[in-house]
Amino acid sequence: MQALMPEPQIYVERTLALIKPDVIDKEEEIEDIILRSGFTIVQKRKLQLSPEQCSNFYADQYGKMFFPNLTAYMSSGPLVAMVLARHNAIAYWKELIGPSNSIRAKETHPDSLRAIYGTDDLRNAVHGSIRFSSAEREIRFMFPEVIIEPIPVGQAAKDYLNLYVNPTLLAGLTELCKQKPADPLIWFADWLIEHNPNKPRLQQRMTVEEL
Repeated sequence: MQALMPEPQIYVERTLALIKPDVIDKEEEIEDIILRSGFTIVQKRKLQLSPEQCSNFYADQYGKMFFPNLTAYMSSGPLVAMVLARHNAIAYWKELIGPSNSIRAKETHPDSLRAIYGTDDLRNAVHGSIRFSSAEREIRFMFPEVIIEPIPVGQAAKDYLNLYVNPTLLAGLTELCKQKPADPLIWFADWLIEHNPNKPRLQQRMTVEEL
């Protein structure tokens, strides 16, 4: 009797990343590390928060001794907010950024972003969501227009593929047979990019905005 193998599933998770005000000049370097670490930057914006907005964002830290310094620091200049996506994004991002105290990070995780770009436990260069519920809340805070939907699995995933993915693949493969290009793989990849019905429309220029 042939053993029944479970169908493979890919779960793409999202998390929030912030490049903090004191390392905004290292934005391109940090983004390059993010991309080379297997993340996709789904959304990105540069903005300046007021102290009150920082207080709301870090509401779970309210009452701690460092809270006033934290809100003053995070509102001291523009920052970059990004939604990152990959498998186990929250855990992988936490691993990449390292411990919250940059001094300790330099000792225990010298290759982490906080060890490389951070100064101390306050000016630690980057922010990452610590758990799934935090990621949802923080993404909605920084990107209020985002609709966070559960990723379909099982029959819902099959229905999505049949409705949105398979027709595009069928049209592309049909055209590939007609064209008979010299390099079918490159031709088909270019065709899919050009005819992707869900192609994201990214804003090329970013301006500092008030939240």
